[in-house]
Amino acid sequence: MAYLNLSIPPIYSQIRREYLYDLKSHHGESESCVIFGMASIVGRALLFHAMMENGAVYYRLPVSAFFQKGFDRKAVPDQLLEDLELWNSFSYYPTVTQFDWLLGNRCIYKPANGEWLKGNYLMTFDWAHPEPNILDTEHSEIPQEHKCAHMLRLDNGNFALQPNNRILWSVANFTGEPSIPDYKVTTAEWSVEDKGLATEDTDNMFYGITKR
Repeated sequence: MAYLNLSIPPIYSQIRREYLYDLKSHHGESESCVIFGMASIVGRALLFHAMMENGAVYYRLPVSAFFQKGFDRKAVPDQLLEDLELWNSFSYYPTVTQFDWLLGNRCIYKPANGEWLKGNYLMTFDWAHPEPNILDTEHSEIPQEHKCAHMLRLDNGNFALQPNNRILWSVANFTGEPSIPDYKVTTAEWSVEDKGLATEDTDNMFYGITKR
């Protein structure tokens, strides 16, 4: 499990140049870049690392700093960070996964302003506590508090990071018309080793199991 920094599949994209100047100048301009890494800092949005065409690397920029390759800057809306990402990082120990089932699939998500946006799946970020000898002060493994962040390539040219409960997916051979379900958040911590079972104390391969 990575600590703080994480390599991700490279994303050839563009960056809003004002983010390279502390938001103080070069508004409305852009340049090409490759997003290649992510930093996870508790209490902050997911932060990305990118290389520019001049060879410079710029660390720890939010997803709102970037938009997709091939788009005209003037045609891509400058969305608020909170409309693109709902939650901050949950721990200093991030993981990244590209789920085959979701890869390339279409989806819609609902930001805080209530307008549904369409996009495609890129990858998923998730968090965990690394090991029991480190004090766990975070929320990444509390069932009802856990969130992942699916990175999406939006049709409007931006990228977004959204949890499961804000997204509806479209898989051609499985899903039907999208509808918002009334599911409840799980609060259970699932375990099979606290049920009062005892195994036979022998060297038998197919040992018996009894209820205490």
